[in-house]
Amino acid sequence: MTTTPDLSSLRIQRNDDTPRPGGAWKLLLLLSVILAAGLFAVWFLIVAPRQEIAVSSASVSATGGGSASSEGITANGYVVARTRASVSAKILGRLATLKVHEGSFIQRGQVIATIEDADARAALAAERGAENVVAVELIQAKRDLARAQELRKSGLNSTSDLENAETHVASLEAQLEAAKGQTELARANLENTRVLAPFDGTVLRKDAEVGEIVAPSSAGGGLTRTAIVTMADLATLEVEVDVNEAYISQIRGTQGARITLDAYPDTSFSGRVRQVVPTADRQKATVQVKVSILDHDPRILPEMGAKVLFENASHEAMHLAPRRVLVPSAAVVQGKDGAHVWVIEDGKVKSLAVELGETREDQIEIRSGLSGGESVVLKPPAGLKDGARVRVTGS
Repeated sequence: MTTTPDLSSLRIQRNDDTPRPGGAWKLLLLLSVILAAGLFAVWFLIVAPRQEIAVSSASVSATGGGSASSEGITANGYVVARTRASVSAKILGRLATLKVHEGSFIQRGQVIATIEDADARAALAAERGAENVVAVELIQAKRDLARAQELRKSGLNSTSDLENAETHVASLEAQLEAAKGQTELARANLENTRVLAPFDGTVLRKDAEVGEIVAPSSAGGGLTRTAIVTMADLATLEVEVDVNEAYISQIRGTQGARITLDAYPDTSFSGRVRQVVPTADRQKATVQVKVSILDHDPRILPEMGAKVLFENASHEAMHLAPRRVLVPSAAVVQGKDGAHVWVIEDGKVKSLAVELGETREDQIEIRSGLSGGESVVLKPPAGLKDGARVRVTGS
């Protein structure tokens, strides 16, 4: 009887769970691809938009420092003192005393400060001594001349002896005059160690302290002070404003005005036009007007912001003045579709098309597209796109 062979060991197991060689590497590769894709998506959607491009910027200016209203022409400016000075020493030296402080009222000729004067006093004493020596020699020379004249009358000396005596006296007289000049110079140098007030006024700021080196001009770098105090006559306070040149024909000398300070918006002060400066600012298209403050008030201080309303100004042509908007030339980009600028808003940039007008030195007039006050990018980098985040690094 023939035996049937057992072939069960040759059967293929369809549900064998034993991992095949290389399967783990394929799984790891798949996970790496998925992870890389996720990281790229995060960078593209979150990180990339937050990256900031460093740019420099400038503000768009709207010229015409004044405007017309139903009440009259208004202009903004600042309070300044017509009589103001930074008082410095006439000579180089170390500050010995400072006799004033901020707010001190000083009269003309009053001593503000003194410079160490030991050297100046010694120099004056030396020049006085030299002058006295020459004066004594001159007295003796005159006696010798008198004797030489008497001897000449008696024929006991020669003409040359008399001439020598006369020459010696003349020489000593000249030396005495020179010595007196040197003494006066030394006295003036000593006097210059006292710093005096040039006019009646109030000290606004101390620019040096006792012990510091002061000089008429910068001679020692950062260690040398060129001014000791800054003072002003507060009785000469006035307001300087820039008025649109289109309105300037409405401003006249001695014209009345009302002045409102930014610090006290509810109070106005009386003023009068003192001067219309006879030149214009070509970049801003304005003319400076100086307005005297008639109501003297201790609250009015130099450098305060102020608004001036010019009274009784004619309303003819007041609304005809064009509003000029200017941007730096470096902010304008010329493209296929015309000119445009990049405006910064909330840390992002946006391209705005503009219509260009007249060029004023390094400024270009914008006829449309901007209204003034915007912040624009200077020399925009290539590849800048709408919505890109920027960081202003300079202007």
